[in-house]
Amino acid sequence: MSESKIREDGMIELDTTDVDRWVGKPLGGGILKDPIHPNDVRRWAQGMQNPNPLYFEEEYAAASPFGRMVAPQSFAVCTDTSHGAGPAIQGVIPGQHMIFGGDEWWFFGPRLEPGDEVTHDRMLFDYKVADTKFSGPTMFSRGDTTYIKQTGEVVCKQRSTSVRYLAENARKKGFFADRVRKEWTEQELEELEKQKMDYYQSFLDLAHDKRLFVKVGDKLPTRPIGPHTIASFTTEWRAYIMTVWGASRKVEALENSTLEAGWLPEMSRDLEAAKIDPAYGDGLYRGPSRGHVQEEFAQLIGMPREYGYGASMGAWILDYLTNWAGEWGFVAYSNFAYRNPALTSDATFLDGEVVGLEEDRNTGRPKATVKATMTNQDGEVMAKGSADILLPAP
Repeated sequence: MSESKIREDGMIELDTTDVDRWVGKPLGGGILKDPIHPNDVRRWAQGMQNPNPLYFEEEYAAASPFGRMVAPQSFAVCTDTSHGAGPAIQGVIPGQHMIFGGDEWWFFGPRLEPGDEVTHDRMLFDYKVADTKFSGPTMFSRGDTTYIKQTGEVVCKQRSTSVRYLAENARKKGFFADRVRKEWTEQELEELEKQKMDYYQSFLDLAHDKRLFVKVGDKLPTRPIGPHTIASFTTEWRAYIMTVWGASRKVEALENSTLEAGWLPEMSRDLEAAKIDPAYGDGLYRGPSRGHVQEEFAQLIGMPREYGYGASMGAWILDYLTNWAGEWGFVAYSNFAYRNPALTSDATFLDGEVVGLEEDRNTGRPKATVKATMTNQDGEVMAKGSADILLPAP
């Protein structure tokens, strides 16, 4: 790799020399050791703040069209060992960090449920470099993860966008310098809790029924989440099975350079020390995710304070869409770009609208196109995109 080049504006150029050799190359990575356990699904629903009893109450799930407890569509990413982002973090870029830039999902029908085992096909799809207000020269790399059940059925495919940048550039830019913590009044918090309960009631009212009579212009109920805290971010992190000590093993047959991507020393795992104390390879206690719960390390990589996980933002969106679609509905495709992080003390709001309705040519079922937007309490857009949702036939 060549020496770093400083531009006239003081920004350091990205050296992508080592990335090129990984494009289009099948990748290895980690795999979970054990089949999905019912408590994995329950913990996921809890961590993603999705109190839909289909995912944690056996009696309720038995009365559903599935006749048993199944995992939400968002759960697929929980069966991977890098949030599905690993394929998009290949090649060494010294001094880099990454945040999630978005997820594109194709779902093919099979549902994940307790007892299933999942393997993955992984590949870096492509990348481009562009200037951003956040970090100057920035790489947008897309990587594919295909999720496959033990039966050989393909559950879904995720194309994750990683935003790779130099932490030093982000600190110089100071893009989030004016972000201050929201101080919530007791009245505001009470209103927020009421909005949450109203949202939860919206899918409990639908229960096991079909969502029929959908039309263009229909608005989805607002989904509030938060205010986010270190505790809520930690609960999310521990909902990912890969974060449990000893839960995964490395697939040796194929290479994968995610752990050697050029992380700052402060954001790197110490795998030798982890042989004695797993916390050194944990990711959250020590490693690339420690900035999510420790302000010092968040600021080291250009964030103003503790911030949420892009994979969780993607799960919030999928849960929002599937809760609205109901147990007879199915998200076939979604594509959302992430623009701003969830920060501690902020709240998140999801809103959606049906913008298209047609017959799906493959299934003959009604297909609704839903546009959705995620914002914080100040109206700043955190994520935006659309999804195609198969609805039940009348």
